[in-house]
Amino acid sequence: MSNNIKALKSGVWYTISSFLVRSIGFITTPIFSRLLTKAEFGAYSNYTSWLSIITIFVTLDLESTLISARFDYKEKFDEYILSVLSLSTLSAILWLIFTTIFIDPISSFISLDKSYIYAMLIYLFFLPAINLFQTRERYYYEYKKTVITSLVLVISSAVLSVLLVLNMQDRLTGRILGAMLPTVVIGIFFYFYFVKKGKRIIISCWKYALPICLPFIPHLLSMTLLNSTDRVMITRWCGEEDTALYSLAYNCGAIVTILLTAVNKAYGPWLAEKITENKFEDVRKFSRVYILGFVFMAIGIMLISPEVLMVLGGKKYQEAIYVMAPVSMGCICQFLYTMFVNIEQLKKKTVGMAIASVIAAFVNLMLNWIFIPRVGYLAAAYTTLVGYLVLLGIHMYLVYKIKLNKAYNYEFVIFTVLLGIVCMVIITLSYSSKIIRYIFVVLYMLILVLIFIKYKAQIISIINKKKIRGENK
Repeated sequence: MSNNIKALKSGVWYTISSFLVRSIGFITTPIFSRLLTKAEFGAYSNYTSWLSIITIFVTLDLESTLISARFDYKEKFDEYILSVLSLSTLSAILWLIFTTIFIDPISSFISLDKSYIYAMLIYLFFLPAINLFQTRERYYYEYKKTVITSLVLVISSAVLSVLLVLNMQDRLTGRILGAMLPTVVIGIFFYFYFVKKGKRIIISCWKYALPICLPFIPHLLSMTLLNSTDRVMITRWCGEEDTALYSLAYNCGAIVTILLTAVNKAYGPWLAEKITENKFEDVRKFSRVYILGFVFMAIGIMLISPEVLMVLGGKKYQEAIYVMAPVSMGCICQFLYTMFVNIEQLKKKTVGMAIASVIAAFVNLMLNWIFIPRVGYLAAAYTTLVGYLVLLGIHMYLVYKIKLNKAYNYEFVIFTVLLGIVCMVIITLSYSSKIIRYIFVVLYMLILVLIFIKYKAQIISIINKKKIRGENK
């Protein structure tokens, strides 16, 4: 099977599984909001917020080094993975010691019970094993194992959480344990898996990995700020009700990020392989189709945003509809700059990535400070979009600077951004007229049908196992 078909087939299945995983999240949110008190629900939200931050420091995002290590440690890839897993374990142990020494001030500062902090660290002790396994399998296009792992993890977490919340006196503890225990159990399994596969730890791998992943810490922290400061500022200047409106609409519009995350996990390994082989023309040809396909899907989400918001929030959230189109456009920019980030990761140019993220977060923070008090929560959607546009521009420059701009057609990328912005404006204006928007939806569906008819054979060859097996023979 050609790697192009493998990448596309993997992308399809990653997308399907990601939608299933996200849909479970949508289903369980209203369940837990009813089973838990407001105080418990808020405490768990605080727990997950801090978990997302602490994860960056404890795990060091070591799986991000696999994109280049796959080639630099080609014959010792499993040994490399076991080595960085041991580094992650060492990091978790050091953080556990540090936390134990300063547990009282830490608990007071982040407003979490000591037992929940320890539960968080235990969770982060085993999470890297799962992340490294799934990343490894993606680089071999073994999508079935990663899809099954994701689904087992999210379904078991959801079911166990509900059962523990219903049966434990301390429901918050039940919610946290339910989310933690499946990761611990599955993580232990993958720990033994890598010990068996890798067999030995190579300390020199730590020296290789740390210069790549350490710059990721400010990068990931800045991205967290880029995605979260708007809610903090809206709460401060507009109130909690506007924050609720913005948050739900933002989450609906960001459905596009599911597609981004899913397809990039398949595209990243394929891109690394082609760049290493200097097959830049293959990348340019495939990337045009890849970009157009993603943008087309994002525009579809923009068109049906009112219906998506109605299903997830109801009529009381309909006034937030105008948040969704700029958020979806921001996701398009995310998608595009991620394509350039993949090249930077491959070439281990992570310092520039960190600087780019810090600049974008600062721009977003300043724009929020200026416009949210004057315009309201809607401004946050557009300031975030500007932040992503800044990121895209910087990453395009960084790839140009390392002379790998030949991998992509820069004029085509710029044209795509301008096309997306024009569509965003037109679709946003159409929200005030159902007739006009439904006409656009019909035209969109007609285009979709025409594309399917024109490329029917290629599409079927991707999803039809028998034909793919026939190609192998």
